[in-house]
Amino acid sequence: MTGRDSIGIAGGPAGHVPVLLDEVLDALRPQAGQTIIDGTFGAGGYTSAILARGARVIAIDRDPAAIAGGRALVAGAAGRLTLAEGRFSEMDAIAREAGYEAVDGVVLDIGVSSMQLDQAERGFSFMRDGPLDMRMGRDGPTAADVVNSAEPKALTRIIGILGEEKKATLVSRAIVRAREEKPLSRTAELAALIERAIGRRPTDPIHPATRTFQALRIYVNGELDELADALAAAERILTVGGRLAVVTFHSLEDRIAKLFLADRSRERAGGSRHAPEAIVPPATFTLLGKGVRAPGGAEIAANPRARSAKLRAAIRTSAPARPLDPAAFGVPNLSLNGARA
Repeated sequence: MTGRDSIGIAGGPAGHVPVLLDEVLDALRPQAGQTIIDGTFGAGGYTSAILARGARVIAIDRDPAAIAGGRALVAGAAGRLTLAEGRFSEMDAIAREAGYEAVDGVVLDIGVSSMQLDQAERGFSFMRDGPLDMRMGRDGPTAADVVNSAEPKALTRIIGILGEEKKATLVSRAIVRAREEKPLSRTAELAALIERAIGRRPTDPIHPATRTFQALRIYVNGELDELADALAAAERILTVGGRLAVVTFHSLEDRIAKLFLADRSRERAGGSRHAPEAIVPPATFTLLGKGVRAPGGAEIAANPRARSAKLRAAIRTSAPARPLDPAAFGVPNLSLNGARA
């Protein structure tokens, strides 16, 4: 995702703006006495705004640099901010460890942060040469490990599915040929390789490497599985009447959020004269509004990275949380042996 986490209000670097901030606050309606989980703390944009409304915040980020950068915000929050380094898929466990059995709201702003994109040494962007890393938490395999060791068929599937790259086979073949000469280690090196492999016309709206870099980042960080697990965790930790707000930036993320909320808010399965209507479990969420909310023209003009953002929101009912089936919500299985990646 591009554009999340950045703020120009208290708690974040100047020039960074939280996407759909007014809409997120309208969906969450934070107030004094409430506790809200910000599952993607980043530079603290949503957290700062929620604190300004008087609520307590449990802010989570898997990036230790984001946690370190939020210490000053903790100091100024008068005990109303808890920072936790970890995965938002574990938010219910993190909240309970902090002493909260339930919370009044959850906000998730999915994907890579503007800060991470802007730091060449993190290796997220082909616009800035740096090590081919892309890890949000700085642990586990890097993007370099993936491009240099993945089997050609697996590499094609990663690029084709997670990057929605129609020329995934051409890209993976070019990578395999290049790594036979020497391992790929730099973002600029990989971007140039992709550009040579699939070409670039002056009229192309995006750089040829955009989709492949997206795919590698999502794969390295397990982002789609994390999102599905986070939605289930939010379902478990939200109190009755608690509010969920999810901001996504591309179709794969939005599809998971859409399918999850559609399933969890469904009250009837439908039927026909030839087949009886199936029984569905009680709805765990009620949708807030119809469809999605998107940035207006003024926000896009001020922050172009917001242009693809979508907000989906819902209110928790009293129905018990359900088991999660990631595949049912569009999370692809990219392992060739049948186990989830």
